[in-house]
Amino acid sequence: MSDTLTTEFCLRMGRAWAALSRRLDSALGGHHGISFADYQLLLHLQRAPGGRLRRVDLADKLGLTASGVTRSLLPLEKIGLVDRQSDPRDARVGYAIITATGGELVTNATTVVDNVSRAMLGAPSRAQLEACSNLLAQLAGGGL
Repeated sequence: MSDTLTTEFCLRMGRAWAALSRRLDSALGGHHGISFADYQLLLHLQRAPGGRLRRVDLADKLGLTASGVTRSLLPLEKIGLVDRQSDPRDARVGYAIITATGGELVTNATTVVDNVSRAMLGAPSRAQLEACSNLLAQLAGGGL
């Protein structure tokens, strides 16, 4: 594969990400008062065992620094969607935990994300989605 083709793919992916993020930010903000970044953070917490993750693990899943995830968590803590939890065995370890309100919001917001995703993607085949998803996972380092 030529470098030009791979570069073009990455450029198109960047434009697609910008369009998707704008659309999801608008829809989620209008319906639920959160951004797509907030949704992703809440979804990772909801999917985690016990609804909690160490802040460093959450930062890794989101592609943020530890301080970046702390900045992202603060407004969500203030409105009662997440909470802090310390490790009684190690004071250096901090957990982010989703609240019942946060869990309910992310469940409801998933409908909005599903609808926007469907509207933007149309009806690609399962094979197309799997192939593209595998490329994106490769770029992201393999994880969800």
